[in-house]
Amino acid sequence: MGSLAELKEGVWRCNMELFNKNLVIQTFGNVSGIDREKDIIAIKPSGIPYPELTSDKIVLVDLKNRIIDTKYKPSSDTKTHIVLYKAFPNIGGVVHTHSPYATAWAQAKRSIPCLGTTHADHVQGEIPCTEELTDEQIMGDYETETGNQIVKRFSSISPDEVEMVLVAGHGPFTWGNTPEKAVYNTVMLEEIARISFLTFAINPGVESLKRSLIDKHYLRKHGKDSYYGQK
Repeated sequence: MGSLAELKEGVWRCNMELFNKNLVIQTFGNVSGIDREKDIIAIKPSGIPYPELTSDKIVLVDLKNRIIDTKYKPSSDTKTHIVLYKAFPNIGGVVHTHSPYATAWAQAKRSIPCLGTTHADHVQGEIPCTEELTDEQIMGDYETETGNQIVKRFSSISPDEVEMVLVAGHGPFTWGNTPEKAVYNTVMLEEIARISFLTFAINPGVESLKRSLIDKHYLRKHGKDSYYGQK
């Protein structure tokens, strides 16, 4: 891992990539990255419009959500990011957006079934949606409980294989081994959500892709004998 200044720069670039790809508007959404050696997270500050965002405004916090530097407050979703970093030890970046199609599925409180090979190239099954938070969770430590609800949903799912989730009534979170990979997963989740929405519009009774084709597409890209790409 490089310096914390490099971490802040990288996280700033990833936040701006979300904005440039029209995956966030106004002040919505956030990207974070973590230095695992120092247990320090870099994350977008709260409430600052993307055109005004600079790398020096990216906030550093520890795993107890204590600010390390800058006068800026971190994203209001920081506690959710912290829960994920603690629960999923192999991840190095987390993204949250309110991108339209993924958020629509989250608001519908529906997991996204694997309907085609675009989806199967990235996830070997459905993209899960969490359960709704209880009133007690909402009125308590809401952001921490949001993270806990994601972790609960992944009790029987590998977060290293499924790097995305829909939080019921809220929106998508993605992660990856780097902030850049988490942004890539956000891009793909939004596209999968869009294609799935259109597929159901054309054929409301469509069934999931057959298992053999799901496995073929996923494993040729991610399996131990994968052959996709220039290897």
